[in-house]
Amino acid sequence: MNIFWRELKYSRKSMIWWCAGILFMVVSGMSKYGTMKSSGQSVNEIFAAMPKSLQAIFGLSSLDLSTSMGFYGMLFSYLVLMATIHAVMLGANIIAKEERDKTSEFLMVKPVSRTKIISSKLAASIVLLVIFNLVTYAFSIAMVMHYDAAADTSEIGKLMAGLFLLQLLFLAIGMAIASVSKRPKLATSIATGILLVTYILSIVIELNDKLEALKYITPFKYFEAKNLIENNGFDGVFVVLSAVIIVTGIMLTYVSYRKRDLRI
Repeated sequence: MNIFWRELKYSRKSMIWWCAGILFMVVSGMSKYGTMKSSGQSVNEIFAAMPKSLQAIFGLSSLDLSTSMGFYGMLFSYLVLMATIHAVMLGANIIAKEERDKTSEFLMVKPVSRTKIISSKLAASIVLLVIFNLVTYAFSIAMVMHYDAAADTSEIGKLMAGLFLLQLLFLAIGMAIASVSKRPKLATSIATGILLVTYILSIVIELNDKLEALKYITPFKYFEAKNLIENNGFDGVFVVLSAVIIVTGIMLTYVSYRKRDLRI
């Protein structure tokens, strides 16, 4: 079986579960907006009364939470976390699972180079990320328009573009770690640990303005909803920085995987 299709088949069940998780996250998140709106409470006042630490954890910003699009902007930070966890685990697993599951022989007996193997795995991973992104996009538009038919959903398109860049970024990081690591069973844990550290750092930066300079080392500050929606565009520095990390991660994956001794 072609390696590309083999990887898609291998991931189909987990992809269904991740899509179900996204559906639950979007529906449950936006339903809270509907509940607050129907009760007549001021959503902005409710969240503004929270301590600053909780506001940072909840991803609150200067967005107008009384609108469905503004409330979705707050929810978007959780969708980013979910999408990047999926991406980094996918990147690490798709490389490490052959040694972890003792199926390296399947690949090594095929008349294909290691470069072809990585290319096929990378292509399959990108297809899975696109599916995840499109499902998120469809669910997001449906729920935002459910509560406000006049909402400008073009803003969601920008958010999804930023999300896709983050997905590619963490996919590249996961693949690179799995290719470099000599202990494939730990590759996913290491990659996920790095993701969580950068996420926590983004919260710390939100709590302390003096740490603003550290935003360049945590991807979770690159494409925030408050910037994409209110400032009406992407920051060129963050786009370039994301591209550099993606390219570096992919190149490191190719170089390291070609040189490594696979445990069979």
